[in-house]
Amino acid sequence: MFECSVILRLLSAQIDYLPDGTSPTTVSPMNLSSRSFAFIALLFACAFWALGFPIERALSLAQAEQIPGAGSWFISSWCLALRFLLAALLLAGWCAWTGQLWGWTRKEFSQAVGLGVFTAGGMLLQMDGLSYTSASTSSFISQVYCVFLPLFFALRGHGLPRWPVTVGGILVLLGIAILADVNPLHFTLGRGEIETLAAALLFTGQILWADRTTYLYNHMARVSCLAFAITGLLYLPLVAVTAPSTQALIDAYSSWQSLFCLLLLTLFCTIGGMVLMFTYQRRVGATAASVIYCTEPLFASGFAFVLPGILSAMLNLDYANESMTINLMIGGVLVVASNLIVHLNLTAVCPDDYSAARRKIW
Repeated sequence: MFECSVILRLLSAQIDYLPDGTSPTTVSPMNLSSRSFAFIALLFACAFWALGFPIERALSLAQAEQIPGAGSWFISSWCLALRFLLAALLLAGWCAWTGQLWGWTRKEFSQAVGLGVFTAGGMLLQMDGLSYTSASTSSFISQVYCVFLPLFFALRGHGLPRWPVTVGGILVLLGIAILADVNPLHFTLGRGEIETLAAALLFTGQILWADRTTYLYNHMARVSCLAFAITGLLYLPLVAVTAPSTQALIDAYSSWQSLFCLLLLTLFCTIGGMVLMFTYQRRVGATAASVIYCTEPLFASGFAFVLPGILSAMLNLDYANESMTINLMIGGVLVVASNLIVHLNLTAVCPDDYSAARRKIW
C-alpha cells in the first residue's frame, strides 16, 4: 500500500508555472523543493526499472520451458508489446477518469512519437545485443549516455557542464564498470557491443527528446499514454515474425503467475518508471538526469539478493539469489557518491527556479 500511495502521489503532482509561463516554481501536493522532489522521483524511476530485471529474467525462463520452440526474440518482444499496450490502456483510463484525456496539442503528439520511437528502438537493440555479449558488458555500455550527453551539448555550443556534473559522470562510469566487472584487457567491439552502443545512442535521444524546452508545457500523462501505445505497436511486427504459433501467444500468459509478473512490469517498470522520467527529468536537466539513471544497476543488484528466490518458488524455477561481492560494494559507493555530488549541485543552484538552474548547470 505504501508503494502504491507513493506512485500515485508522484504521478499526480502537477507542475506550476510563473504567470509569464517561463519556468516552474513549486511542486504539489508534496511540500518539497521542486528540484529535490524531481531527484527523488527519478530515483524511484530507477528503482522501478531495476525491479524489472529479475522479473523479466524469471518470466523468460518460465516461458522458455512452457512453450516449446519459443525463442528469446518472441518471448521478449511479446512481453514488451503487452507491457506497453496495457500501460497505454491503463493510463488512458486514468486520464479519462480524471478528465485529462482530451485537449491534445500538436507538441504533445510530436513528443509522444519521438519518445515512442526512441524507446522501442533502444530496447530492441539492447535486447538483441544481449544475445552476442555478456550481461555485464551490456550493462556498462548502456550507461555511456553519461558521455554522449555532455558531448552533444558541447558540440551544440553550450560548453562543458559544471565540474560537479563532470566529476559525477566520471565516478558513475567507473562505478558501473566495477559493478559489471568489465576487464579492459579483454574488451572487444563485436556485434553485441556495437548494437548496445547504438541502443545507448537511442536512449540518449530519448533523454534529450524528453528534455526539449519546446515540450515544457506538455501534459505528460497524455504524452506517456500515446508514447506507450506507439512503442507497443512497433513491437507487434517482430512478434508476428518470431511467434512459433498463434497458440503460443495465449500460452505465454495462460497462468496467473505469468499474468501477475506482467502486471508488475506494467505498473512499476513501464507506467511508474517511464512516466516519472518523462515528467520530472526536465526539472534537473538531461546530463544530471543521466547520472541519476546510472543508479539503476545498483538497485537491480539489490533486488537480485531477494527476488530470484521468491520468483523461483512462485514459477517453479531454479533461479538463485545473488550474493554481495566486493565489486558491488566499491561500485555502489562510487555510484552513490556521484549522485550525491550531482544532487548537492542541483540543490545549491537556485533550487526554486528551473530555467535559471539549468542555465547555471551548463
